[in-house]
Amino acid sequence: MSREIESSGVFVILGASGGIGSCVAARLKQAGHSVLLASRSSDRLDRLAAELDSPKLEVDATSLEDVEACFARAVEVFGRVDGAANCVGSILLKSAHMTSESEWHETIATNLSSAFATVRAAAKTMRKGGGSVVLMSSAAGRIGLASHEAIAAAKAGIIGLAQSAAASYATRNLRFNVVAPGLVKTNLTKKIWESERAAATSRAMHSLGRLGEPHEVASLITWLLDPTNSWMTGEVISIDGGLANVRSSGRLQPQTG
Repeated sequence: MSREIESSGVFVILGASGGIGSCVAARLKQAGHSVLLASRSSDRLDRLAAELDSPKLEVDATSLEDVEACFARAVEVFGRVDGAANCVGSILLKSAHMTSESEWHETIATNLSSAFATVRAAAKTMRKGGGSVVLMSSAAGRIGLASHEAIAAAKAGIIGLAQSAAASYATRNLRFNVVAPGLVKTNLTKKIWESERAAATSRAMHSLGRLGEPHEVASLITWLLDPTNSWMTGEVISIDGGLANVRSSGRLQPQTG
């Protein structure tokens, strides 16, 4: 998955100021593509736009109108949109009975509503040439993890959304795929991995014995955006150190002799 996109394209990155989104944007720019950086207003967004010399747009990704305007802006600036990645997300580690109504609605809005807004805007904007849309789910949306009810519901909903959209827009060559990471070391998850106890527990859940890095997930997202990988839609790809699918019996020592 190290091969970069071969032809120049135009991409919209939602959640561009985050750990994974910023890596995706940097990879695309380094490969010679045009990128519109979309995120909530922040110093990180300003710095990234300056660093990559790319236009930015302050967007509420939970708003259908805002996200549609974001895609329209990309068309205004670059003439078209060839692909998009929604790297917006949140994390809530609470059992259902401990989750407030506001936490529930915020979790659904940040994750599922923003994904729906991306699908809707892409379907309206990328009508002629097709293209690739990548959404972000989670290992929590594929397996049962304690104290993940709200976030699991949102992330599982993203999988259903993408697969339905893949069916709806296949005749337009508009493709929708999903990445499902385990715990990745970003600012969003900092409270977990900065706590050695919590980090150790999480590492033990991942069969490879470590947490993910943003560039690893960004590499997969960039690969899915690549138009040369165009015979793929409706797929959910785990990139989670084995969390969802592998149960190891412990860290094996290499044999010698």
